[in-house]
Amino acid sequence: MAGCNERGGKPDLVNGKTLFVAKCGACHTLARANTKGTQGPNLDAAFAEARAQGFKDSGIEGVVHSQIGHVRRGSIMPNNIYKGDDARDVAAYVGFAAANPGKDSGDLAAAGQPKTSNKPAVEKNGTLTIPADPSGALAFQFNKANAKAGQVTLEMPNKSGITHDISIKGNGVNQQGPRVGQGGTSKVSVNLKPGTYTFYCSVPGHEAGGMKGTLTVK
Repeated sequence: MAGCNERGGKPDLVNGKTLFVAKCGACHTLARANTKGTQGPNLDAAFAEARAQGFKDSGIEGVVHSQIGHVRRGSIMPNNIYKGDDARDVAAYVGFAAANPGKDSGDLAAAGQPKTSNKPAVEKNGTLTIPADPSGALAFQFNKANAKAGQVTLEMPNKSGITHDISIKGNGVNQQGPRVGQGGTSKVSVNLKPGTYTFYCSVPGHEAGGMKGTLTVK
């Protein structure tokens, strides 16, 4: 692999994937990481030609590591989003995953993946709590919710490192909650009639990346 690790040995791909999902996947599409961000380059598409020309994982890793440490002017990507071993691990994972067909296996398959409940969120005393996934994945912890008709407050605690909000649309309703960073809570209060609505994150690219769900009001 390109460069040296401060801790020695090979990069930790599980850590790299986890960190990539937490802070990079909101902007970048990478199929193996199951991320669908649209604000930054699609990394599978960006490295497809290089992979076809025989670029090895280490070559792609080196490019990505350089981009992390030397962000181009005008980019929305933060400078040094990761440093040291963490930067190397992220670069190594992208080097392994970008334009590489198939799916991750073992511990790598589970790393950084959203933990979405199979049960719906249920409104209690007029409040519906739908947390953002803490991993940084573009997901809520529930993709379904139920509420009674009337005044309902949707609230989204955000423990992830990505800015999110909770918004709602459908059946004549279209309202957005405030965008909040880590530790904040986005809230939106609406008067709901019986029907089906979509709750989603209105940050560009997040709904398209999968951060949405269905609210059923009866």
